[in-house]
Amino acid sequence: MLCLASSPPPPAGGHAAADHHARLRSAAARSDLPGALAAFAAMSTSASASPVLRTFTSLLKLCAARADLATGRAVHAQLAARGLSAESLAATALANMYAKCRRPGDARRVFDRMPVRDRVAWNALVAGYARNGLAGAAMEMVVRMQEEEGERPDSVTLVSVLPACADAQALGACREVHGFAVRAGFDELVNVSTAILDVYCKCGAVEVARAVFDRMADKNSVSWNAMIKGYAENGDATEALALFKRMVGEGVDVTDVSVLAALHACGELGYLDEGRRVHELLMRIGLESNVSVMNALITMYSKCKRTDLAAQVFDEVRYKTRISWNAMILGCTQNGRSEDAVRLFSRMQLKNVKPDSFTLVSVIPALADISDPLQARWIHGYSIRMHLDQDVYVLTALIDMYAKCGRVSIARSLFNSARERHVITWNAMIHGYGSHGFGKVAVELFEEMKSSGRVPNETTFLSVLSACSHAGLVDEGRKYFSSMKEDYGLEPGMEHYGTIVDLLGRAGKLDEAWSFIQKMPTDPGISVYGAMLGACKLHKNVELAEESAQRIFELGPDEGVYHVLLANIYANASMWKDVARVRTAMEKKGLQKTPGWSIVQLKNEIHTFYSGSTNHQQAKDVYARLAKLIEEIKAVGYMPDTDSIHDVEDDVKAQLLNTHSEKLAIAYGLIRTSPGTTIQIKKNLRVCNDCHNATKLISLVTGREIIMRDIQRFHHFKDGKCSCGDYW
Repeated sequence: MLCLASSPPPPAGGHAAADHHARLRSAAARSDLPGALAAFAAMSTSASASPVLRTFTSLLKLCAARADLATGRAVHAQLAARGLSAESLAATALANMYAKCRRPGDARRVFDRMPVRDRVAWNALVAGYARNGLAGAAMEMVVRMQEEEGERPDSVTLVSVLPACADAQALGACREVHGFAVRAGFDELVNVSTAILDVYCKCGAVEVARAVFDRMADKNSVSWNAMIKGYAENGDATEALALFKRMVGEGVDVTDVSVLAALHACGELGYLDEGRRVHELLMRIGLESNVSVMNALITMYSKCKRTDLAAQVFDEVRYKTRISWNAMILGCTQNGRSEDAVRLFSRMQLKNVKPDSFTLVSVIPALADISDPLQARWIHGYSIRMHLDQDVYVLTALIDMYAKCGRVSIARSLFNSARERHVITWNAMIHGYGSHGFGKVAVELFEEMKSSGRVPNETTFLSVLSACSHAGLVDEGRKYFSSMKEDYGLEPGMEHYGTIVDLLGRAGKLDEAWSFIQKMPTDPGISVYGAMLGACKLHKNVELAEESAQRIFELGPDEGVYHVLLANIYANASMWKDVARVRTAMEKKGLQKTPGWSIVQLKNEIHTFYSGSTNHQQAKDVYARLAKLIEEIKAVGYMPDTDSIHDVEDDVKAQLLNTHSEKLAIAYGLIRTSPGTTIQIKKNLRVCNDCHNATKLISLVTGREIIMRDIQRFHHFKDGKCSCGDYW
């Protein structure tokens, strides 16, 4: 920074003075602070030129624009030395500079020393308070401005105070400002009406904002942007997208703000084709170099389940920010591409991009999905080294990850160590216990949560209801479902209803479950009838199974799992014609049975096994070890459960059962690990009765603990027993 002369210069005059002033004005017009300071220095040391008040205000405007507090204070000192700091023009410029340099206290001190304050000075302080997040002070100044000075607010006052109303969520104050604007005729000004509708949107009054928007005789792109963004931020993606399309159709200049809102809307709605059209538009108007827009594009494609297109955009971004990496990692995680998410995280580190809490919250669920305890410990240690482990969102993700990696005791230790427990932290721990079959512990923790004063939300109740279902706690489940609405005013969602049906169905209370469905205040969804169908298979109730399946098929499921379930129910009842009918219906609809697979991860390598597969490089050893295992468990009482296999001879049934994917994965784990090592596998379907019984006995004859994570829950097999108590 150039030094500013502290002694008053000689009187100005002549062409030199005009030249110095012209240079300073020119530099100010270009926002060239160094150039302006050079002109000022030359002026201060010249015998023929002297700074005037306008010189200082020009410098202060530049300091404000660049948030250069040090230079602004030096200019303030020069004004004080000349006795000009209390001049209205100078003091207003000083107050504005301090406010924009995030020093509202200094701005207020300058303002208070002013002998006479005009409307411009009041507006400067109102805007300064609003800009620095001091909404209450900003609104108070507007009141004082009228009461103490008799100054009537003008359009600048209104545009300055309205953002403060938004920050304070002061809808009443916004209505007062709106009413004043209408009475004073300021609502005819585009900038005032735009500011009003923007505040209504930020206060959640979108319908009122739209009424203001529709009444505007003149609208500019800022008006359209504010309304479109308002819809997007208030969860009305459909209206946001409709208004954006109207904006484009009317030829209004599209900017990055409206494009960002439109991309957000397309992502929320899953409208891929509309998203592609917005992509084409932003390319035409030259926004492809705007990294914020490209980041939003990555997110939009990810939410539309096209991570391939998101990856293309990501690769095309020349200057990737941390937000770019976060968006791509999260997109992979949310679309089940967990390994890609972890690889991206590794690439991010190699590029020396420092992760933040959002990065970790994006990648930790991917590691939870992979379920490798070694990687879980690594990311935990990494979060500690980055000093992010006590961030409530990171900590919650870690708790959830450890639970999903089968390490629920470590998850509880982290939970106990938390300095701050958000409702999501409680939810993660309750859900962790429930998924491992520790329903009573989950219920105890839920009661502890309520005693601590933390208010449960919809997810909390879903977690505790699920825990009750897995543990057979029917009375507790009924009680919590009733409490949800009666005590907390929470409306149950479809998942809550489905969980209650599952709870009752598992317990054999099929008639009560069916009656519960009939009394639902909303039309039951596939998940509700699916839970009922599963219970019918468990308890061999063909009549209710047919009723449930018929309702499911009317809703048009995308997967064949429900057809397979119904066919199995018919097969168990030896209703072979009905089995054939269901299978024919599947073929006509192009639905297929989901192939079962199990994975076991050893030394950072994931080994996937499909039922009956022989393509693994050690398949011969796996089948040999499995054959030996079957003989060993037969010696301690294993009898193949062939109820789930039909249309083949008994010896073939046993052979098919012995090649289920989880048995192959367990055999491979036994080959590759030393005695005493816990074997952990993950399965994409519900474990069948036969594999469940066999795994209990395998844990007995081998002395191994086996942790199995299927699509519904965890099973901990040890010493011939399972943590689920054979209730799953």
